[in-house]
Amino acid sequence: MSDLTSRDREYFDLHILGIGYLHRVREITPKRGEPFLAVEVSALHGAAGQVEYTRFDCKVSGREAQRIVRQLMPDIQAEKRVLVGFKLSDLYAETFTYESGDKKGQTGVSLKTRLLRMDWAKVEGDYVVRPKVREETQAPQGRAHAAA
Repeated sequence: MSDLTSRDREYFDLHILGIGYLHRVREITPKRGEPFLAVEVSALHGAAGQVEYTRFDCKVSGREAQRIVRQLMPDIQAEKRVLVGFKLSDLYAETFTYESGDKKGQTGVSLKTRLLRMDWAKVEGDYVVRPKVREETQAPQGRAHAAA
């Protein structure tokens, strides 16, 4: 790898595109650093008749994503079904110890990521943010493609 100036740095992005429900929206004020908005995404995957969920704990990073999450906050807090089309980035795992319940004392894993974008949002089945037509070429969601 050659020497790169700060302007020429290269990045290798890992993005997760999907559909999921929003839960646990909250403002986080860390001991160090700036406060930020966080939300949990329960992403759907698997066959339509046997849907499975993967939970992501997300820092809401995109400016438009922050606006949409704040708009949806009352519905999320009221535990309404808030379904979104999303784009996540920078996935990493973090371990923790359960402090109560059946798993008290056991180690758990939390998947942490950044919520970059929401392409659409529905509350109780009704659009509150309509899908936008994107110019970039994207594979249709819900279809698997073989890697070359």
